[in-house]
Amino acid sequence: MAERKIRVLIAKVGLDGHDRGAKIVAHTLRDAGMEVIFNGEKK
Repeated sequence: MAERKIRVLIAKVGLDGHDRGAKIVAHTLRDAGMEVIFNGEKK
């Protein structure tokens, strides 16, 4: 059986723009080899 990548969804609630922590977590998980779906504002 093929090994599947871990898929993580990170969602940011609200439109206040305070998403630095969520972005740091997303990048760290992506660097660890996980597939990350970030649902937040892109700037």
